[in-house]
Amino acid sequence: MTTENSTSIESSWWSVPGRFLRREFLPVLTNLQLAIALLLLIALFSVSGTVIEQGESPAFYQANYPEHPALFGFLTWKVIQVVGLDHVYRTWWFLGLLILFGTSLTACTFTRQLPALKAARRWKYYEEPRQFQKLALSAELENGSVDSLKEILQKRRYKVFQEQDGILYARKGIIGRIGPIVVHVGIVTILLGGIWGAMTGFVAQEMVASGDTFQVKNIIDAGPWADSQVLKDWSVKVNRFWIDYTPTGGIDQFYSDMSVLNNQGQEVDRKKIFVNQPLRYRGVTFYQTDWGIAAVQIQFNNSPIFQLPMASLDTKGRGRIWGSWIPTKPDLSAGVSLIAKDLQGMVLIYDSTGKLVDTVRKGMSTQVNGVTLKILDVIGSTGLQIKSDPGIPIVYSGFAVLMLGTVMSYFSHSQIWALQQGDKFYVGGKTNRAQVAFEREVLEILEQTTSQLESEAVISAELGVKNP
Repeated sequence: MTTENSTSIESSWWSVPGRFLRREFLPVLTNLQLAIALLLLIALFSVSGTVIEQGESPAFYQANYPEHPALFGFLTWKVIQVVGLDHVYRTWWFLGLLILFGTSLTACTFTRQLPALKAARRWKYYEEPRQFQKLALSAELENGSVDSLKEILQKRRYKVFQEQDGILYARKGIIGRIGPIVVHVGIVTILLGGIWGAMTGFVAQEMVASGDTFQVKNIIDAGPWADSQVLKDWSVKVNRFWIDYTPTGGIDQFYSDMSVLNNQGQEVDRKKIFVNQPLRYRGVTFYQTDWGIAAVQIQFNNSPIFQLPMASLDTKGRGRIWGSWIPTKPDLSAGVSLIAKDLQGMVLIYDSTGKLVDTVRKGMSTQVNGVTLKILDVIGSTGLQIKSDPGIPIVYSGFAVLMLGTVMSYFSHSQIWALQQGDKFYVGGKTNRAQVAFEREVLEILEQTTSQLESEAVISAELGVKNP
């Protein structure tokens, strides 16, 4: 077998997959029905990710989505965790849908939109009257002038092409052909931003006592490419946490005064945060989402100040309270329990039998088991949700491009041809949208052309009378 035959067979072998892709795969990939179906699936699962809580513990889903009775007859905690509905936006199948939809739009752009733009930019003069019969809008006039039509079209912002006398082509709104391509670019950019955010972002939760400094460590959900190094060379200090209460005792708003510290402990940023007013630093956002009671500061007689932790107690859904046990004897043989329900400073003291001993506000003292117990302060803790999503700037840029492309798509791409042949004047045109408005514009152009010719004829006649 010769080298030429071998090369020919090899090229034919490699051309088979290419022909298959062009003839079989590409028509399916660029199918409009497929794109609509993918878009609906993406929207459906995005809604499920909004309705079903994301990134919670298995116990949470077991408690809220039991097997009996199952929500909607099928939605249980097992289904949620097996399918991945507890982290929809990072599942392989959701990312696969985004990639397939983006690939479909990209293929459609290269196989349909770009060729349509090239076809719109390619044009030819109409040199035969029969060519005007193919146009949706055409007219044959007894008189007319290409020069007068050219002037009128230029005033209407048409770009006019004329290489020889008696023949003219004009167009405007080519930007309308570019608009759909820009729309596709915007959508693909949004999809890329979503994929990048899912692969590189993370969500964390921290409960931090007022006055404490912490680094983000309690990450509950993260993409496989999440850069945890971004959190290791700086820390955050909760300078103060407090709650504003309404006159009736309800919570009006809770606040955290927070500082960002570098490795040397120097403050590089500071902000007071509250609900819907987060702290942002180096792409990480700290949201104020919860609060609690972290500790109580007490003093026995003239002893040093002790800070004892308080824990949240199970009330079976009847409110939130925190408690701590305080020994009143060195051998821990006796003590009292402290109960608090908010940060307004009131503490309830119970003895070992569960009997209420006293009610004390911070700064006050009472006698228990032969010692003076003073409540110095009740220290609150702030509940923070911490998020990083590097894909957000890409998504916002994609939306901007999408809006730009949408506006561009509203421009009509209008084309007009003219041919002057003997005593006949042929005019025709077509547009891709706003057909009625285009027809009205063409009629106005023809009327202006006729009126201008009549005026020129009258002027010529008058000049002929004055200059016999």
